[in-house]
Amino acid sequence: MWHQNSLMTSDKPFDVHPDDQVQAMKTSIYNHLLYTLAHDPTTALKPHWWWATCMAVRDRALAESFKMMRAHREKNVRRVNYLSLEYLMGRLLENNLRNTGLYEPAKQALEEMGQDIDTILNKEPDMGLGNGGLGRLAACFLDSLSTLDLPAVGYGIHYEFGLFRQEFVNGQQTEQPDAWTRNGNPWKFRRPEYSVEVQLFGHVTQRFDDLGNARYTWEQTKSIVGVPWDIPVIGYKSHTVNFLRLWESHASDEFNLQIFNEGSYVAAMHEKAAGETISKVLYPNDSTESGKELRLVQQYFFVACSLSDIIRRYKRDNQGWEAFPDKVAIQLNDTHPAVAIPELMRLLVDIEGLEWTHAWSICQRTFSYTNHTLLPEALETWSVVLFERILPRHLQIIYRINQQFLENEVAKKWPGDIAKMRALSIIDESGNRKVRMAHLSVIGGHATNGVAALHTRLLREKLFPEFNELYPGRFLNVTNGITPRRWLMVCNPELAALITESIGDGWTKNADKLRDLERFAVQPEFQ
Repeated sequence: MWHQNSLMTSDKPFDVHPDDQVQAMKTSIYNHLLYTLAHDPTTALKPHWWWATCMAVRDRALAESFKMMRAHREKNVRRVNYLSLEYLMGRLLENNLRNTGLYEPAKQALEEMGQDIDTILNKEPDMGLGNGGLGRLAACFLDSLSTLDLPAVGYGIHYEFGLFRQEFVNGQQTEQPDAWTRNGNPWKFRRPEYSVEVQLFGHVTQRFDDLGNARYTWEQTKSIVGVPWDIPVIGYKSHTVNFLRLWESHASDEFNLQIFNEGSYVAAMHEKAAGETISKVLYPNDSTESGKELRLVQQYFFVACSLSDIIRRYKRDNQGWEAFPDKVAIQLNDTHPAVAIPELMRLLVDIEGLEWTHAWSICQRTFSYTNHTLLPEALETWSVVLFERILPRHLQIIYRINQQFLENEVAKKWPGDIAKMRALSIIDESGNRKVRMAHLSVIGGHATNGVAALHTRLLREKLFPEFNELYPGRFLNVTNGITPRRWLMVCNPELAALITESIGDGWTKNADKLRDLERFAVQPEFQ
């Protein structure tokens, strides 16, 4: 039996005497085996040991986070809100052990309990929340924001089936669904108290107020509910634990008992199933109209939930709207969350009653956009017909944004130049009319960045030369980096130890210091 030792508080996060840490980890792991998982060390399997170890680390991270969260709220700090349809988080246990400095205490604690840490670490499944560089960039940004003690929230979708397992059947590559949530996950916890109701479809009614101003009401909509799950993002040797908030979709009416009792069992479950479909799969096949519809609904669902959450938090600590861009920064990771721009305008104008020009100023000062592709044909567009059916009010708002942009900015810069109007318009009029989400993202924010110096230069010169001419200085470079902790300390601890032995450990938080290795490059012993 292991007994909990009281932990000393310190200005340094997780700064406890090593012997106390080992004893505390043993106690915590044992308690989670016993009271969380209903196993003792004699009956626990390897996945149970993994789960208990994760919970022991999570407990300490959350305890540390509350102090900084209170400080952030007391100071009413500005917060980064990172919107991304993907997060390729990877395995979290070893990364979090390294970031908290608990790797060696956990290793020793597990050894004293008869367990091998490498075996335990290998029991962790990947979170099915992303499948490529865009998702890994998002995960690295969240790690870095926490490490730099910058308050931030990542927003995305709680996919039931995310990454797909690749298998070969009769010599052919096939994809199988990866049900990563089937057995639960110790890093995430549900926050039903922050659920959000989202509207879709319906139609828009125009009315006039007593002053003759047009007011718009979105009516006869279908509702779905977004329920958030939070995953802590632990910084490296920092006081900050930020959160990734993922939205899971549910039907607003879980179950129609009357229809069920009448014998229509399938019909009774239809609305529930339809509501849950939205967060079912990462990137549904969009080769069909129903697939395209689901993709757009997914994008709006997570954006609407996230903006509602952002505004709830802002209103908790602030009065009025002028301070909104000073307290809220929203970064769009590619164009998947671009519908956030007309959604914020809808909320400010239709719900909060702000005058259009004031709302648009707030909107542009709040959003920034990260571009990931240089291929014009790969830039995201949506059929106007589809957009109008799913989000009729948002299409009206996009039309007004576009009209004022073309009249007030493009026409003044290039009077009578129809070619420029066509090139810069948010609405692509060639063939079937489409909404250009990249154009909306550039126009609706104050900064657009590429992810490498060359990429950003080509953005200015090749992809968006007219926008670059119209908005000099708006296109910035933010190089797509990696977290050296995961890709050196976790993946190659021997190399990380050699680097630290050679130049000190400053590189773990400041990658520029890796340049100090240049003087060792010619030394055979170092090589």
